[in-house]
Amino acid sequence: MNGTRLLFSKPWIWSFAATITVWIVTVLFTGGASSLGLSQAALTFAAFSIIVGLGQMFVITLGPGNIDLSVPATMTLSGTLALKLMDVQDGMIVVGLLVSILLGFGIGIGNYVLIKLLRIPPIIATLSMSFIIQSTAIWTNRGLRIKPPEILASFTTSNLFGVPNIAIVALILSVIAWVLLEKTIYGRWISAIGQSTFAARMTGIPVDGTRLVTYILCAVLASICGYLLASFSGGAALNMGSEYLLMSIAVVVIGGTAVAGGNSNIPGIWGASLFMFLVVSMLNTYGFGAGFRLILTGLIIIAVILLAGGRQSSR
Repeated sequence: MNGTRLLFSKPWIWSFAATITVWIVTVLFTGGASSLGLSQAALTFAAFSIIVGLGQMFVITLGPGNIDLSVPATMTLSGTLALKLMDVQDGMIVVGLLVSILLGFGIGIGNYVLIKLLRIPPIIATLSMSFIIQSTAIWTNRGLRIKPPEILASFTTSNLFGVPNIAIVALILSVIAWVLLEKTIYGRWISAIGQSTFAARMTGIPVDGTRLVTYILCAVLASICGYLLASFSGGAALNMGSEYLLMSIAVVVIGGTAVAGGNSNIPGIWGASLFMFLVVSMLNTYGFGAGFRLILTGLIIIAVILLAGGRQSSR
């Protein structure tokens, strides 16, 4: 009994409970014929939300006001530059990935330079940076849709023992993120900063350096996601990252990460990402449009924040 109570006290369990419920409803509606295909599709498309969600989670953990709005533009520029550099050559796959990672480093540094040196709030700084990044992507793309190398395209669209390769990549990145949060001093530092920046400074935590690393980490994960998404989609499009602005925030909040900072939740991001994909699939099945999906997403986020506030106020 105590074990069950302890399990349901975990914030992430509710996102998985909602995921299972929506999955069952969708499978029943389709007569069960598409259960395997639905599961594989959910893992595949949720994986992209998980990757960008991990980066956004690190930033949000830093405390109120910390959020990265440059994620969609970073994804677009990363996918565009990587595909142009690889030029459909299998031998350039690793080089393309390294360039994407380096691009993430540069963007993360640029974001924090605006935040720290110019004293611009993170939301404004990253939004401003997103315009610069997106303009660069437009100039670089010039309307061309370059195909990814064949091996890379095959990897991103294939699976291993029924599990999509993209989901395996997301799992590996999630394990790395968990290790950073739970087993390193960096994880303790960002939690401390999120709980109280002033107290963190008083205890000798390098607040500025930690925040810089966090924004770089978020941009790098967005770049990797853009690299994989462009390869999975068969080319980089200028709007390829647009839906991940809302999604990267939604999966973090719904997954149980504290909006006020100081507390992260990696399992919850998985549950929330799968839940969001299945909700969209269910609404599409029932014929609802994009407008209704966005309204529902907003209502879900509001409900989660209210519930979280209620739990905190009751303690």
